[in-house]
Order: sequence, then C-alpha cells, then structure tokens
Amino acid sequence: MKVSPIFKVLLAGVIALLLGAVSAGADSRRFDGVEITVGVMDAPAIGVPATVHAKRWEKKTGGKIRIIKFPFGELFDKFMKSLVAEKPDYDVIFYAPAWTGDFFPYLSELPDELSDDEVFDDIHDTYRDRLMRWDDNWVAVTIDGDLFSGYYRKDLFEDVRNRKDFKAKYGYALAPPDTWKQYADIAEFFTGRTGPEGRKLFGTTEVFAEGSQRFWDVFSRASAYTNHPDHPGSQFFDPNTMNAQISNPGWIRAVEEFVDISRFCPPDPMSYDLNKMRGAFAGGQAAMTVEWGDTGQITADPKKSAVIGKVGYFVLPGTSKIWNYKTGKWDNADPPHKAPFLAFGGWVGSVPENSRKKDAAWDYILWYSNPENSLHDVVTSGTGINPYRFSHFTGIDAWTRAFSKRAASEYLGVLRASLDSPYAALDLRIPGFHKYTEALEKQLTRALKKEAAVKDALNAAAAEWEKITDRLGRKKQLAIYRSSMGL
Repeated sequence: MKVSPIFKVLLAGVIALLLGAVSAGADSRRFDGVEITVGVMDAPAIGVPATVHAKRWEKKTGGKIRIIKFPFGELFDKFMKSLVAEKPDYDVIFYAPAWTGDFFPYLSELPDELSDDEVFDDIHDTYRDRLMRWDDNWVAVTIDGDLFSGYYRKDLFEDVRNRKDFKAKYGYALAPPDTWKQYADIAEFFTGRTGPEGRKLFGTTEVFAEGSQRFWDVFSRASAYTNHPDHPGSQFFDPNTMNAQISNPGWIRAVEEFVDISRFCPPDPMSYDLNKMRGAFAGGQAAMTVEWGDTGQITADPKKSAVIGKVGYFVLPGTSKIWNYKTGKWDNADPPHKAPFLAFGGWVGSVPENSRKKDAAWDYILWYSNPENSLHDVVTSGTGINPYRFSHFTGIDAWTRAFSKRAASEYLGVLRASLDSPYAALDLRIPGFHKYTEALEKQLTRALKKEAAVKDALNAAAAEWEKITDRLGRKKQLAIYRSSMGL
C-alpha cells in the first residue's frame, strides 16, 4: 500500500507522542538509597554522556551512580574480570557488541516487562534485532548506532579548476567516489594541491595508529571486496568450515590499498589515532575521510571545525570486482557493489548477572538511551553517539541546531541509505573477538612499517586465527559465527 507523505508526518507525530508518554512513565520509578556502579570508556565519546545522564538520573530517581572509566584498550579485560567474579565491580557495562559472544554467559536478560515496552520499536531493526540479542536472548540495549561512511570537502570538489584538472588527469568527472579505486584517485589528486585557505592539502586522513581501532577501517574496506551478495557471511570466515578468510585475494587487495593510501595522508600517519584523524579533517587539512558518524557533528561545530558548511557525505565506496570464495575467482559487478559496513555496530549497555541491583541498573540504561536523551546526544558533537532510532532520522528540526537543513538531510540520508542497504554488512561478533583483532593488528603494523609484504602478513594473521578458532572450539565457533551473521 502506498502511504502518503501527510500520513507519514502524522504517524511520526503519533509515535513521538507515544514515546514521550513511555518516557514519562519510566520517569516515575524511585531508587532512593540504591547506588549502582557503571563501567565505561574514559573518553568524551560515550563517557561524557554516561556522566551527564547519571547526574540527571540521580535527581530523577533518588539513586546514586558511581562512574568508573578506563581507556578503550582496557575495557574488555576489566569487564571480563568483573563478570566472572563472585562480587561484581559493575552493575552496568557499556561495551562493543563484538564482545557479546564472550560476555553472554555472564549477562542478565532484559526483564519481560521492559522488553515489551514500545520505546524499543523506535530502534532500527538492524540494531534492535541483531545487536541487542544473543541466542535469541535479549541481553543488551543499543545506546549508539555505528557504521562507516565517507566525508568530503564540497568546496574542493565543486571548484572549477579542480574539476577541470581532475578530468584531464583521470578521464572521469570529480565526484564523491563510487569505488575504492576512485577514492584512491581522488586522494592522490588532492595531495599537494593548495586549498582555498592557502595551505597544502592532503587527499585523505585515516586511522593508522596501533591500538586505535584501525582494524575497523580495514574491515570496512574489505567489506566490499569480500561480502559477495550470493554468499553472505563470508567476509571473515568460510561459513561452512570456519576457515579464516582474511588472507584471500579480496582481503589482500583491501589491505594493500589501506597501506598505500597512507601516502596521501598528513605526515607521520602511523601516529594518527581517531581523535587526531578527526581533527585533521575538521581542521581543513584533507579532502576526504572515512569513519563513523561523529565527523558529521564535529565538522558542524564552530568550536571544532574550520570547514563548517563545506562538508558532503557519501556511502562507503564499493568495487567493480568482488572476490568469490566459492569459486576462487573475481566476479564483475556493474554497477559497483557496495556493502556498507556496520563497524563496531554501536555501543550497547548490559547488566551483569552477578549484579545485585539489576532493577536500578536497567532503569539507568533505559534512561540513558530514551528518545529524548538520545536525540540530544546524536545532534551534539563529541558524544560519540550516532543515530540508531527512527526518530533520530525524522527529527530534522533537532539537527538544524548544528546543521543547515540541507546538510542535515544529506548526512542523515547517507547514514539511512547505508543502514537500509540489502548488502549492509555486520561486524564480527564471536567469542575471542579481542584475540582475533589483536592478531590482525600485529600483522597490520608489520605491513604498514614495510617489515612484511601484505600477503605474508595476512597469511600469518590467518594462521593465528586458525589457532584461536581451534583453541575455542571450531564447531562451537562456527555455530556462533553463522548465527551472528544471520545464516
């Protein structure tokens, strides 16, 4: 049935009223004299909202919250130690969905009276149905929506001289890249050119520092090359044997291009963590970048951005050649195949089974993520929280506090198109995720430092992945992997 635009607007209004009523109902709970401990990343992203919402929750409920923060690299071990302890350190943990496979045996389920709440109908299906559940048990609540997309300098791309010079050199029009090959061409073209501010430009800026979540950049590149539309779930492992796929030709091409793109980034790229990368793009040093949705808010913030009103957005690039692991050959794709990657997937909150204060803990998580609080967070730069509720995509007026209406529409349009793509690819979510990524990180460093050829580095990583899989139990890992990939 075709739905009229007027009906959609009215429906959105009704949903907003319902969500407001639900939120108001949740506000009536009291936890006087109850103190809960929350574990979270020690960074403005996620960490600051945790503190802000804790103070307001205390005033609302009469309860108390103690916030404990750790660097991202320490979170997994800190949480795992607490989860298996007789006396827990945390009543609430905010963590990466990829760790759910390890944490699941020690997490409490969301109570039935809460899981039936209409407030969850506002969360996009991908996050609600795939990342909040494990083995069909509802053990987490999404508090952030993450996927990789692209950003580019509109003013540079629209400049007449740049367009003329680019067409003369590469034989096609300068535009947001459809493929990773085009992305590399554009990065090469802008490196060394002079920007309108009179400073030297670089083609792009990405994360290359070890331990700074760079493997998600690599996963996002490999997604297009290895997520064959006819063979879903084959990016990381063979979904029939659990044999590691990270050294196949699709991965080799993706990592070779990742290593090569560093030539078109600001000097000393190996020192670039996430914050430094974002600062370089927001500061006007680079023509493009690829990462999570945070750059959208940061580049619209007058306190952090030198490129306000100059930024455009694009769906993660694709490829005209896809690796077919079944045939061991490259298949052609026309138009280019794009597999937008849900890198990280967005932070989630859970309550450990060993918590003695589950009611208050779940109440705080739901307060943190309710429609009103989360809409404020997604439109505010530095929170680390990206859109994950339908109301985040339709509440355009809230976005115009930071964006122009056109920029807000374009930004949200790219995120929603990525999320709604039939080929949107899920991140790796199996027990041992931390060990698998550590093994890959070690080899990425060797490749970036030219200590090993990419093929040799990935062969070494794949061999280590095989050992990890065998230690954890190949049959068990295969069943979990297939389930996590929706197979």
